[in-house]
Formats: sequence, C-alpha cells, structure tokens
Amino acid sequence: MRRRLVALVIVWLLALLTLWVIEPYLADFWLSADAPRAVTPAGDLSAAERSTIEIFRRVSPSVVHVFARGGGSEPFSEESAVIQSGSGIVWDDAGHIVTNHHVIAGTAEIGVRLVSGEFANATVVGIAAAYDLAVLQIDRPRSPLHPIAIGSSAHLQVGQFTYAIGNPYGLDQTLTSGIVSALHRHLPESDRTEIADVIQTDAAINPGNSGGPLLDSAGRLIGLNTAILSRSGASAGIGFAIPVDTVNRVVPQLIRTGRVPTPGIGIVSGSPAIAAKLGVDGIIVLRVLRDTPAAKAGLRGVDPETGAIGDIITAANGHPVRTIADLSTILNEVGIGKPVTLTVMRDGATREVKLDVADIPPTGER
Repeated sequence: MRRRLVALVIVWLLALLTLWVIEPYLADFWLSADAPRAVTPAGDLSAAERSTIEIFRRVSPSVVHVFARGGGSEPFSEESAVIQSGSGIVWDDAGHIVTNHHVIAGTAEIGVRLVSGEFANATVVGIAAAYDLAVLQIDRPRSPLHPIAIGSSAHLQVGQFTYAIGNPYGLDQTLTSGIVSALHRHLPESDRTEIADVIQTDAAINPGNSGGPLLDSAGRLIGLNTAILSRSGASAGIGFAIPVDTVNRVVPQLIRTGRVPTPGIGIVSGSPAIAAKLGVDGIIVLRVLRDTPAAKAGLRGVDPETGAIGDIITAANGHPVRTIADLSTILNEVGIGKPVTLTVMRDGATREVKLDVADIPPTGER
C-alpha cells in the first residue's frame, strides 16, 4: 500500500513537471495573437484634449519656418547651406512675418516655408534689437495666408495654460503645452537694455522655437518665444516669451518706418550681479556714450585705468531704480524729447541731474 502511494506521488510530480515544461509551448500555440487584434472602441476625448486639438488645428497655419544664411551664388532654398533657422508668425494678409531678431541676425538671405509647404524668399522690413523682434516681408506667396489671432498679456496670471508651436531642431509644426510659470521677468538683450515684463513658461521650448507663438487657451497670441534658461542648451522647463502687448506696439512701427525709437540717455550699465556683489543699490554707469544726454550732463563711468566706480543711478523721477530695465521702463513712460531727473551718487555724495530722453538705437541697429 505504501509503495503504491509513493508511486502515485511520483507519477503526479512527473505529470506536473511535464506540464510546467510544455506550458510555454501550449500557451504559444493556443494563446498567441497571430492575427490582427480587435480594436477596442475609443472613449470620448476629454474636454482638455478637444481644446488642445482645436488650438493646434486653428493656429498651426499661422506658424512658419524661417531659414537664413550668410549669402551665396546659388538660389536660396531650404536645401541651401542654412546657418540659422527658427520660427515665425504670419502677422497680416500683406505677407509680413514676425520673428526674433536673433534668428536672422548676421545673415544676408532669408526664406520662409509656409504650412502649405511653399517656400518663399523674404526681405527684412525692420528690426528692433532691443526687443529681439524682426519683421520680414515674403515675396508674393501663392498660398493663402492665415494671420494669427492677437491676445493681450496685460492680465495674464501665473498658472494659466500655455501652448507653444514652432520648429524645434528643424521639426516642423511641433506643439507643446504648459503654464505661465512667472510674469514680469527681465531678460537681458544687450549690455544696455533688457526686455521688461517677459513671460516665463514651462511649455517645452528648444532651439528652433525662437520666433514662434506662445498661446493662451483661446488660441490667441500672448507672447513670442525668444529664449530658454538651460545649461545643456535643451529645454529645462524655463522658457521666456516677449509679451504680446510689446509685440503689438513695436511691430506696427517696424512696418511703417523700419525701426522703433528707443528711449535712452546714452549709458552702458554694469550687470545687476556685479552691483549686488559690490553691495551697490542702483545702476552702475559702466560707460557713457559720446554725444548723448548722459555725456552732455556730465555723467561719469568706471575709470578704465583704476576701475574706480564713477556714477551710480539710484532713482529716476523719484522712483528707485536697481536695473537698466527699471530705468528703461521709466524712460519709456517719459518719452523721447522730454526731461527726466536722475538721482545720482558719486563718491558717497548724492545729487540730482536733469537731462532729456533721446532716441538711442541699440548696437544692432546702428
């Protein structure tokens, strides 16, 4: 009896072992999906998905790919030796394209590819280097144009949804999304100017997105993507866009006259980081430009031989200023040709200096 029980257990163990060995083969034979799988019916898209899809469908025809090169003997096309590329937006039915100045800076030939695939040569209508803006005119496009819808940046709030469309790394018509991460940032544009009230967003912006639109949830332009903050050169979730209220003020002037007046007094300022390191609460005058209101008023920059600080501007018309952007904001409010009173500190003594605001073109526009 005992032997029979042992034999029975052994048989069962052998049977189980056999099943364990052949199980993968049985599963492969009986369960393999060797024919197309049945499609599971799709559920309804969420309201957020439908909204995003509609924004891209409506706005993408207003976004173009901008190509630029230094010049050459052969006809320019997107297959030519392109040295820079970026994005742009269709501004009006006349064929004006708005992009960043840095996208076309230092180039001689520019081309634009529309969403239809048509490639058109473009000429520069005007630039505003202080705002990193440029307006192009494309040559007689055959395809219909789709001017972008304009919004407002005056009442944006941190947390609003944002959408960016552009051509990062040459990949056409790429959509990313995020939120307004911060407002009223200052973006250095040169050693004398900063773009004020810049929008910060975490929507992915990479090289090639420059000049493309930043949109709100209604699909309206709220900013022109211009820069990222990244040690690697790729998106790190900190992107910046020129506010649309600035774009909408500057672009019509560029179309009319080719340039935009830049209120200034004619100084080159030290960086806020240097001022903070030196414990200076104000704008260090690094250098005074010749034949400017600052020069005529006797302002003094840093001594090139000794490095001694000359003048420090601490206020304008009674309002404290700590960066060149603070001063630029006040000068824009005052207007060209009108007087402004600066509070200036030199060698520990404070005095007031009155001078007229002038049109001081940035270096890139001289």
